Order: sequence, then structure tokens, then C-alpha cells
Amino acid sequence: MRKSLVRNIKLAPSGQKKINWVKKNMPVLSLIEKEFNHDRLLSGIRIAMSIHLEAKTAYLAKVLKAAGAEAAVTGSNPLSTQDDVAAALSEDDIYVYAWHGATSEEYNKHLNSVLDIKPNIIIDDGGDLVQLLHSSRKELAVDIFGGCEETTTGVIRLRSREKANQLNFPMISVNDAKCKYLFDNRYGTGQSVWDGIMRTTNLIIAGKTVVVIGYGWCGKGVANKAKGLGANVIVCEVDPIKALEAYMDGFRVMPVIEASPIGDIFITVTGCSKALNRDNFMLMKNGVLLANAGHFDVEIWKPDLESIADDIKSVKDNIVSYVLNDGRIINLLGEGRLVNLAAGDGHPAEIMDMSFALQALCVKYINDNHKSLSNRVYDVPDEIDNKVAYMKLRGIGLEIDKLTNEQEEYLKGWGE
Repeated sequence: MRKSLVRNIKLAPSGQKKINWVKKNMPVLSLIEKEFNHDRLLSGIRIAMSIHLEAKTAYLAKVLKAAGAEAAVTGSNPLSTQDDVAAALSEDDIYVYAWHGATSEEYNKHLNSVLDIKPNIIIDDGGDLVQLLHSSRKELAVDIFGGCEETTTGVIRLRSREKANQLNFPMISVNDAKCKYLFDNRYGTGQSVWDGIMRTTNLIIAGKTVVVIGYGWCGKGVANKAKGLGANVIVCEVDPIKALEAYMDGFRVMPVIEASPIGDIFITVTGCSKALNRDNFMLMKNGVLLANAGHFDVEIWKPDLESIADDIKSVKDNIVSYVLNDGRIINLLGEGRLVNLAAGDGHPAEIMDMSFALQALCVKYINDNHKSLSNRVYDVPDEIDNKVAYMKLRGIGLEIDKLTNEQEEYLKGWGE
């Protein structure tokens, strides 16, 4: 009999309280759970999930199970798994393979364990499952109907595979749905990144100079929340249009090398490696804080930090200080991993309500339509995106206008 791998099953009561709390604040996913549970729409389907394993993710897994699916879940980051939530989920007949602080070997074992169920559908966050299914576990691809990708980083990798004609099953880019990036990436990241930083440091943000590196939807959220907290915000970009947008939004714009001696707090949100490196570290002020909000821990290049440090010491939970030979200290939060999850609880429940509603409905869409889907990256169908938006409006008690037949005909016409 298959068994879960969790840190401590005795933590389950605490995790169950967290799951119950977020469920009360995720009305859209709750409605979908009732619909799925009534019709058992996913009976017999095996689903492998690799998403940051905290309470909102656990509730999504429970919704899929309520639809009749067999689900196996692991985390998508060694520091984002909450052991009490993992324990609680494992008690609901869902296979869980994850614990906080997993080594690279353990993390890889957990990923492979969820794939051992021979999934029909995958839900990925950053592309780890897709990578395995195209390399060491590619024999399992024959059973894959398709999958969903949650993040910008994962979608970039998927589109590269598609372009090279090396994508072995269809994938839906949940990240590119309007109900995802306009809310999750912007408002969710904006709030949760600062939740993680402030919880970890217990320092004020007002008056400090914050450098945001990357001005995509996540960067916009981080920068605007910093502005609302009273910070002086600098944006660094490589895209000329995004740089102009940041300027028009009222932020200072300059290259990272120019911002390096100015900033008090640096936040990377690029999806690329070495956004901050030795050249930048050598110019930074004493006591600066470095945090990453991109998926992988490559944006703040730790090998460079380690190479210039005379001493490296943990000074507080989720803060490591690098002491340079001239006495300056550079503080790295959350080991350079996603600060909102490594040092916090991730996005607010109301935000993930929409993102995970998209995931659940896209899983159903894949199950219903996989025979007609080709091996490419698909956008979320508009009807699903709009359905989630309407459900969210109803969930928060809002109504909107509707075009009359006359207005619809006018918009279709030539304007005469």
C-alpha cells in the first residue's frame, strides 16, 4: 500500500485548522468543490501536483479528490512546505511527499514519488514535473492527458520546449490567464513579499530605498506595495517598454549597477539568473537586505556572495549575514528562495481562490478535451477565465451591468 512521506503526522491538527481557515475565505473554490463533488467529474483520474505546499494548495488537492481523482502532492520549493499542512493533507487519503527544508536529494525523491502514481494530469509550479517527464521519467508521458503550469518561470520553459518541438503533451498556461496575473501576480505577490520581509526583519519600510529588479506583473505589485508603505522605490529593467511604464508609474528607473550603492532593500523579480551578482554586492551599503521573489534561488547569485564573504552566519530565522572583509554585512532572506513562501504564508487566500479555481477548471477541461489537444502550450479558455471572474464577483457580493441586445448589436456594427 502506498504511503505518504511527511515530517510529523502529529502536526496534522494544526494543519487542518489552517486548511479550514482558508476554505472559509475561498468562496469560488468552495463552489467548484460542491459542483465537482456532486458530479464526480474526475473519477478514476490520477493527478500529480507540485505546488508550494501550504493551506491553499491543500484545499485545491481536496477539491480534486472530491471530484473522484486520485491525487499525489509535493512542494515546488524545499522551504515553502508547511509540515503541519502536509500532515493534515495526508490524513485525507491524498498522497503527500514533502517536508520543509528537504535536501536536494529528498526534494527530487518527493517529485519522483508523486509521478509514481503514473498521472494522467499534472499541475506544475516552475516546471519540475515537466522536466522529469521529459528526462528520467519520460516513459510516463504516454499516460499524460495534459497539465497546467502556475508560474511565469514554468511557462517560459514550456514555450521554449514547444518552440523546439520537444513538448510531449499539452499544457495550459494558467499563469497567463487574466484572473491569474492581474490579481495573483500583482496583488498577491505585492502583499505576500512584503509580509515575508516584514515578518522576518521586524523593520520599518517607510523612508527606506527599495530596489525592485524586474517590472513584470509581479514586480509591479512589489513596487507599488513598497510605495504604499512609504518607501522610495527604484525599478531596474532590461525591457524598454516596462522601464517606460515604471517611469510613468512614478518610479525612478536606472541600471542595477547604479542602484547598488543606493538601495537599503533589494528584491529580485526577474525569472532570470544572476540579477544580483558580485559586481553589485561589492557596491552595496552595510546592512542591506536582499530578498528574491522569483521562482528559483538563482536571481541573487549566492556563489558570488559566498566567494567575497569572510564569515557567513545565521543571525535570525530566515536571515543569513555575509560579512565582507571590509566589515560590511549583506543580509540574505530565506536563502534567496521565494521570500513570500520561505519566510511567510504565501499569497492571501482570497487571491489564490481565483488562481486555484482556474487550476481546477482547467484540469476538468483537459480531462474533457484531451483527445483533441495537441502537444503545445494553450491559453486558459476565455469561458473559464470569465467564469472565475463572475464567480468571484458573486462571492464578494458584487453585481455588474450587462449589455442590452441593442448595445451588443451596436458594438458589432460599423458605427453608422
